[in-house]
Amino acid sequence: MSMTDELLGERSVTQLAEMLVAADPGSSFATTRQAASQLESLTLSERARAVARAILRDVSDDRDHLSRVVRSALQNDEFEGWVLWPVGLAASWSAVGAGSTAAFDNGMDLMRELTPRMTSEFAIRPLLLHDLERGISHMREWSNDPNWHVRRLASEGSRPLLPWGERLPLLVQDPAPTRPILDALYDDPEESVRRSVANHLNDHSRAHPEFTVSLVRGWQDQGGTHVERTSRHALRTLVKRGDVGALALLGFPPAQVRVSPIHLSATAVPPGGAVRFGAEVTNTGDDPANLVIDYVLSFPDSRGRERSKVFKITQRELKPGESTRLETGHSFKAITTRKYYPGNYAIALQVNGVPHERAEFTITDETSEEK
Repeated sequence: MSMTDELLGERSVTQLAEMLVAADPGSSFATTRQAASQLESLTLSERARAVARAILRDVSDDRDHLSRVVRSALQNDEFEGWVLWPVGLAASWSAVGAGSTAAFDNGMDLMRELTPRMTSEFAIRPLLLHDLERGISHMREWSNDPNWHVRRLASEGSRPLLPWGERLPLLVQDPAPTRPILDALYDDPEESVRRSVANHLNDHSRAHPEFTVSLVRGWQDQGGTHVERTSRHALRTLVKRGDVGALALLGFPPAQVRVSPIHLSATAVPPGGAVRFGAEVTNTGDDPANLVIDYVLSFPDSRGRERSKVFKITQRELKPGESTRLETGHSFKAITTRKYYPGNYAIALQVNGVPHERAEFTITDETSEEK
């Protein structure tokens, strides 16, 4: 049995239908039973949507009926697990379809009630897409809930780029509405909540690095038992990029260094080839320097536009006047996630987020190689 079948397959959905009937003996949930046997070719999220639609047909899109059934089913301790994803999704769609603030608030309440049994992070998305401001207002209150599952939902459910979840475009554009939630939970006693906060802020970091650095700086100023670990996890994408502000927060501020000109093993590299390069880094300051040393590869994309990507090399601590010699290389063999095109390239060392002098070379055209 595949993992998808285990999580949301014919057997589990049939059991779900039986639990819904037990919660509402006057209904047969025949459509839900039928949907259980029609899932084989669907992905997990497609299955959740298919079963949610079946549940809504079984209650004739009656929001009050669905709410009563769900709350009755919650009295059963076995009403839990991945089968609650479509249940929550049906409740969310139903609340949005009703169009009233009362229905919306009831839908949000159902998300909170369901999430200790199975996270409502996916099911809540239609509600937030419908009325982000009102939804975030509920979630700010949840950040103080005694149940850690609910506190986690406040953060995870409002992530702008939640994997498997619908994007929240307004939060992609403006991260400010979720800041109070993240500030309330960054040092939560439950690790799952803290990890959600870090992942949430890492989502924001992709489009809003300054916002992310500002938030983490505030956490560090405020302090907390777990602030350093949460900070590192939240800043991981910015660290990979060599962001100056993020590196400074993690103990790698801009340093007084001298970087020698990069020596390249070749200035013309054949397609699929590699280049070796080296340089010397010297601490010219009066204090020891903690250094994160990366290299920045500049390269043409398929349209000839210059792009760049940061690659990690090492971390070093240098005493005043001390030098370190670095030797490494880069392969231009095509991989599934990256293709290299002929044209002008450059490599520069980057120390604590600050790039230094570039060394230029070319990837030759395969057709010219054949002549």
